[in-house]
Amino acid sequence: MAQPDPIDAHQHFWQIARGDYDWMTDDVAAIRRDILPADLAPVLQRHGIAGTVVVQAAATVAETDYLLSLAQDHGWIKGVVGWVDLADPAAAQTFDRLAAHPAFKGVRPMLQDISDTRWIAQPAVIANLHKLAERGLRLDALVTPRHLDVLAEVAAQVPSLKIVINHCAKPVIAGGADAGDDWRRGMAQLAKLPQIMCKVSGLANEAGPGWTADVLRPVVDHVLARFGAERVMWGSDWPVLNLAGNYDRWRSVSEELFAPLSDADRAAIYGGTAQRFYGLDAG
Repeated sequence: MAQPDPIDAHQHFWQIARGDYDWMTDDVAAIRRDILPADLAPVLQRHGIAGTVVVQAAATVAETDYLLSLAQDHGWIKGVVGWVDLADPAAAQTFDRLAAHPAFKGVRPMLQDISDTRWIAQPAVIANLHKLAERGLRLDALVTPRHLDVLAEVAAQVPSLKIVINHCAKPVIAGGADAGDDWRRGMAQLAKLPQIMCKVSGLANEAGPGWTADVLRPVVDHVLARFGAERVMWGSDWPVLNLAGNYDRWRSVSEELFAPLSDADRAAIYGGTAQRFYGLDAG
């Protein structure tokens, strides 16, 4: 059986002059500059990565259109996860317009930035999540531990919706802290729902300075034990990653974390799971 193409299942681009990156305060000054496909292409080539999934970084449909234009020009951008207002009664029309581009794979509401933990469970949003699922589109869940219970509720209400948890739900592990029983319980609960997958991504930023494989291993091992490699995908979260390290180091530490796994499991994590979940072109 042919091995799946290696895929980076979570990365970003931005062009500052577009003006809709509201989160780019002085706290992220190190990455507050134009970051475009030409910056990432040589890194992917160095690591033998065949394609990526680029994920929204602004809460606007205009940014999604911008990312789709980049995918049009760069064939190695295999998928785009955009943004649509899921509380908008007209969201379905926006889904349909965006889905005319084959690279459009789903949406990501910026739940971590919404103070109402239960925002995603409101009836208007649930109705649009049903419409998202009907179109074969997916939900990227940018959540923190406070969202785990409500995400399980939403998944149960919309069982046909394919969901992937971003960044292992951002466990609180800064300074070597334990991720906690609530996080472990919540992730185990979500793993019981077969339509939910998980990205091993963003953990360097959550751990902070001094992150190592040993620091991250309890989180990664729990996710692998609960979800299994066939429901786990690897992503860099580049260039946000650069606030805590760099692509080469994250790839190296990831290799260490996944070293005990079989070749088939590593192939799933590094590409196969993302290809199946997003329906990526293997060419």
